[in-house]
Amino acid sequence: MAVTTVAAAIPAQSPDDLSVWPATTVRGPHGDPTVSGVELRDVAEQFGTPVHVLDETDVRERCRAYRSAFPGADVLYAAKAFLCRAMVHWVHEEGLGLDVCSAGELELAVIAGLPPERIVFHSHAQHDARPDDLRAALRHGVGRIVVDSTSEIARLAAYVPQNTRQRVVPGVAAGGHAAIRAGTDDQKSGLSIADGSAMHAVTRLVEQPGLELTGLHCHIGSQIDTVKPYVVAVRHLVGLMARIRDRHGITLPELDIGGGHAVAHRPGEHPLDVPELGRRVRRELADACAQSDLPVPRLAVEPGRAVVARAGVALYRVLAVKRTGARVFVAVDGGMSDSPRPALYGVRCAPRLVGRRSTAATRPVTVVGRHCEAGDVLAADVPLPDDVRPGDLLAVPVAGAYHLSMASGYNLVGRPPVVAVADGRARLLVRRESAEDLRSRDTGL
Repeated sequence: MAVTTVAAAIPAQSPDDLSVWPATTVRGPHGDPTVSGVELRDVAEQFGTPVHVLDETDVRERCRAYRSAFPGADVLYAAKAFLCRAMVHWVHEEGLGLDVCSAGELELAVIAGLPPERIVFHSHAQHDARPDDLRAALRHGVGRIVVDSTSEIARLAAYVPQNTRQRVVPGVAAGGHAAIRAGTDDQKSGLSIADGSAMHAVTRLVEQPGLELTGLHCHIGSQIDTVKPYVVAVRHLVGLMARIRDRHGITLPELDIGGGHAVAHRPGEHPLDVPELGRRVRRELADACAQSDLPVPRLAVEPGRAVVARAGVALYRVLAVKRTGARVFVAVDGGMSDSPRPALYGVRCAPRLVGRRSTAATRPVTVVGRHCEAGDVLAADVPLPDDVRPGDLLAVPVAGAYHLSMASGYNLVGRPPVVAVADGRARLLVRRESAEDLRSRDTGL
């Protein structure tokens, strides 16, 4: 099926503008971006392309920034953005917990050594979580389970072993951001405050002897770049906490405001101001609790994209350059199988030529992937040197989140490796998926 991709042209980039690149990026001796002391062309030569590079220092610095912005709070890295064992080690060592959505993410985190009590499990859906996922969460003893539908409550209660109690948090729709519209009354995520679903779920939870209601959770959307929606959500949630106290005599000790924090994908875009978010949310929480005569609950926040997105760079080799009238298409050896977000959501990224200097003038080109899809477009109307040619190396920054975690085996193309860079050294975190890996799942029947 043909897909038309519409994207605004990206202004010509200054070669010195590294604002959306990993925190350690500097211009190397050949003029190319060097990440954590490692030249990207060296990574491509050593590990092949496509390859995804992850800056360990950048990840750790963003973990520390969140802990600084939310002192005394639980900062939980949202594993769905990207997860591997090294990522678990990094966030754990920086004092973060983990937010997981499946038994697969949970098992990997536990195998990597993260204490289960530092893990929050939820399904992010209005439909019930899979029984196997809930059983895995109970078997490992996760710290909290977020339930997103009333029918899930009875199922969870039935799985809880006798003479034990599982700490549970309902996911509440608390003023979803209009631009994204997740966690609102007409979307799949969250239990509505307005129609009474949230309070009904609370009542059901209180009635279950094996479940302990510990707080409220909300997720108001993604790529939110202003603080106000979170402040409004806190106000709604504290209001619900007050009504729960009045009706059930329970003072909830925890409040999780989720994630969804925006990052800049191109120079000139503005990410969410995390320090300001921390200040405003903590102030609003204190004020709202004082007005409702409630003790201030322990706060939790769940950044995913904002921790790992900018730490990632995807590297591709140019396979072909096709000139058709006024249009120029640059085809690379990866695409929607390893970086699906441009095709799925219209994300606009800013690829750049690395590995050689070019004195040619730039012109708008469309960078396309290798797959048999008209919609396999990585970047439309982006400036690249007019002499770009097969064999050139292109780097796409801000590729750390929701690229490999959403990758597929489309066209039976194996997923690329993940390489960490730190202190001038590159090391393999996740190996390239081989043709044998893909064939081994086929039983031949």
